[in-house]
Amino acid sequence: MDVSNPIVADIFSPFQEYINSEQDVREEIRKIMKDVEKPLREITTILQVIHHDQSLEKMHAACLKARETFENVRNGYAALNKIVPPGQYYRYNDHWRYATQRLCFLAALIVFLEKGILINKETTAQILGVDDKANICLDLEDYLMGLLNLASELARYAVNSVTYGDYERPLQISKFVAELNAGFRLLNLKNDSLRKRFDALKYDVKKIEEVVYDLSIRGLVHSPNTSEPVNV
Repeated sequence: MDVSNPIVADIFSPFQEYINSEQDVREEIRKIMKDVEKPLREITTILQVIHHDQSLEKMHAACLKARETFENVRNGYAALNKIVPPGQYYRYNDHWRYATQRLCFLAALIVFLEKGILINKETTAQILGVDDKANICLDLEDYLMGLLNLASELARYAVNSVTYGDYERPLQISKFVAELNAGFRLLNLKNDSLRKRFDALKYDVKKIEEVVYDLSIRGLVHSPNTSEPVNV
């Protein structure tokens, strides 16, 4: 439909160019994220070994393979950095937010399995390959959501460890998740998705504590400073 008023035409004509350009960027981002989601699924599958095999050798091999697979993730984020226009991170980040949260969780799980410590935000950004990018970064909310997802996975890991006869692992997990919970309680989270997810952390803590309690009353775990079973 033709617009007879030239002033109106001059105002609206550039808008379509902007809309088309934005749609092109979003389409390119979607293509890149498909390439990122593939190694994400692979890493998730690789690390599932912890729920089926308590062998330290296989666990170490799984972490090594997962780290190698992260190279494909870094390549994807490098491509993403070239596509996202400068200063437009928050206009487009809904396309990669969920995948980034999952990848933060996986990076945190690898570091826990390898060293038994909590990964920091800077190391997470390095593993994902977004630490030195001009147009994309690791959003704090995505990092924190990844840690909350880690707690849920460790709660499951604690239960499965008992199934395979590893009675010490739940103690390690209980201490780790309790410290993680204490850290989150230092934050004044607003009533959004992160706050709702944090509210579920107490159930993960409770689930792990129940595992430890059950082991304790059965005399299957020992105090760190003695060879005697823990008294409850």
